[in-house]
Amino acid sequence: MKKKVVSVLLTAAMLTGLLAGCGAGGGDTQTAADNTADTAKTEAPADTAQTDSTADAADTADTTADAGEEVTLKWAIWDKDTTPYWQALKDAYEAANPNVTLEMVDLGSADYMTVLATELSGSGSDFDVVTIKDVPGYATLVSKNTLEPLDSYISAAGIDLSQYGGVDKQVTVDGSLYELPFRNDFWVVFYNKDIFDAANVPYPTNDMTFEEYDALARQVADPTFGSQIYGTHFHTWRSAVQLFGVLDGKHSILDGEYDFFKPYYELVLNEENDQICRNYADLSAEGLHYSAAFSGGDVAMMNMGSWFISTLISNIQSGEYDASLCGNWGMVKYPHAEGVEPGSTLGTITGLSVTSVSDHKDEAFKFVEWVSGAEGAKVMAETGNFPALMNDEVAGIISGLEGFPTDAESKEALSVSNLYLEVPYAENVSEINDILDTYHKSIMNQEMSIDEGIAKMNEEVGKVLGQ
Repeated sequence: MKKKVVSVLLTAAMLTGLLAGCGAGGGDTQTAADNTADTAKTEAPADTAQTDSTADAADTADTTADAGEEVTLKWAIWDKDTTPYWQALKDAYEAANPNVTLEMVDLGSADYMTVLATELSGSGSDFDVVTIKDVPGYATLVSKNTLEPLDSYISAAGIDLSQYGGVDKQVTVDGSLYELPFRNDFWVVFYNKDIFDAANVPYPTNDMTFEEYDALARQVADPTFGSQIYGTHFHTWRSAVQLFGVLDGKHSILDGEYDFFKPYYELVLNEENDQICRNYADLSAEGLHYSAAFSGGDVAMMNMGSWFISTLISNIQSGEYDASLCGNWGMVKYPHAEGVEPGSTLGTITGLSVTSVSDHKDEAFKFVEWVSGAEGAKVMAETGNFPALMNDEVAGIISGLEGFPTDAESKEALSVSNLYLEVPYAENVSEINDILDTYHKSIMNQEMSIDEGIAKMNEEVGKVLGQ
């Protein structure tokens, strides 16, 4: 499962003042994809929808537009009025392809994939392009034969799938690919430089084993009541703990045998017992959001998704976060197991698919290809979001951005070597997710021992997998 090295740099998600704060966290089953979807409506003001890419696309329309007849493509999305990149992508593509009109249909965000599955199952569905919000929903649509296999289109267009860092392989179904990614979020470690400076301890690095990460957290932690400093912080999502175990490229949540989770549960629970991090049960009861934990100034390190970068910058600039507590921050790559390549991390994708009922499949795929390619990536960057495909032009957007850390380690942290999906494709992935969530809670609440909880995961998921 080793993925070809791909440079993943932060886009313009932290353009000065562009983004508002992250919304409150969801339930324990919320993942990176859920978080970014839930906060889409606060990611940028609506007036950012018109980007420079639109004008650039118009200038090159004569070379990129098809000379064919007028075509209207019906496109399923969510939160149209509060997510600026939808309109920005539409404007830029129509400028480059004046014979194409994109009709966006907002299905809402809360139950988007469920509503979409219902729409596509109906005899009257006439969508041409649909946005894929999550892998479980993708699995449902593929199983219902509502999506068009893209392999022949990809081959004819000469698309290099390695530019997506190997995530295409993780959503390939029986040898066929039914979506191309256009948005990506990945996990890094945020840290508070002032805490390390006060403790006279060197900053985290981009090449830390889990043992080194644990030792560093213990060095800077201070359990003194009233002036407590936590060496690290783990949010209540199971992805913040369990999925350390998949970074070796040998395991995934689909395995059915989860003994590889054990050392990471031991690490976190031992840190809890030693007051190196906050207690899971207290976090759950209080509903403390990870952003509040880090911005409070008493957390030295926190593993979290790249979507938090924009929230952190904008809220410090607006004064919502006290700059004296968290304004001097940096970030590094995820820690890794011994022998695993630095820069291996977790990610989530948002993709586009062509429907099997479309009357304009060729035109629909051209749009999917464009959004998932270099031009679409630029539009995504200019609206403050993370494209799945990166190039020098898009990467250059971040150089000199006000509020982004200027140290070399923070910039290097945005280079990802291996990107593993939090939730890879499987027909029964929703059931597996539910089981792992349930026993994660039991272990972290110490209602079960680590061994007992993992044994139940193995047993229950084994039933789902027929093992």
